[in-house]
Amino acid sequence: MEKRKGQVRPRFFIYITGLLVMSLGIVLLIKSDLGATPWDVLHIGLYHQLGLTIGSWSVLAGLFILTVAAILAKEIPQIGAFLNMILVGAFIDMYLWMSFLDTPSSTAGKTAMFAIGILLQGYGMGLYISAQFGAGPRDSLMIAISSRTGWQIRNVRALIEVIVLLAGWRLGGPVFWGTIFFSIFIGPIAGKALPQCQSITDKFLKAINRKRGIELGNSGEEKNRGALL
Repeated sequence: MEKRKGQVRPRFFIYITGLLVMSLGIVLLIKSDLGATPWDVLHIGLYHQLGLTIGSWSVLAGLFILTVAAILAKEIPQIGAFLNMILVGAFIDMYLWMSFLDTPSSTAGKTAMFAIGILLQGYGMGLYISAQFGAGPRDSLMIAISSRTGWQIRNVRALIEVIVLLAGWRLGGPVFWGTIFFSIFIGPIAGKALPQCQSITDKFLKAINRKRGIELGNSGEEKNRGALL
């Protein structure tokens, strides 16, 4: 993946769009009542035990994770990790407050909501990562542990997910077949989504560059005409 610099505004637009899409996917999974993701099992368990909001626990857990990741990596995380932590928590609560996003009464409706949720989470993740503003808190921890131990990323992620899932389950978080389904399929979905979203982002940014080039060219021609007159 080519490291991008500049084009901050369009990249930030893509980044925010990705976080909004991913957060909506998270909430649809929660609202489907078929089992949340391992991390959201933990957030919901903490919510049931200690109050606050699910989004607040997402932020607080993210802050703790970033602190641990910074200690392990011995460096300050990128600004994108902090933005991810704060905005995803805020977006989750925003969507949860929307009354029309309610749990369907039928099994078919719940299954459809769950399927849409997992797709949105995968493609939202792909979009925000394609903007290259830095990894989120959980990805930062995964990378830091892998760098310190030499373990493969997939093994580190699996270990973290199992520990978090067990902790959330003990706290009363919702674990059902959807949780297992998510754990199995989010990797392949994200694997498809990441290159597709990167391709879309690259084309979008190139189109903006071309448009700016045309505008600058037209502006230069107008200046030259003015000088001749």
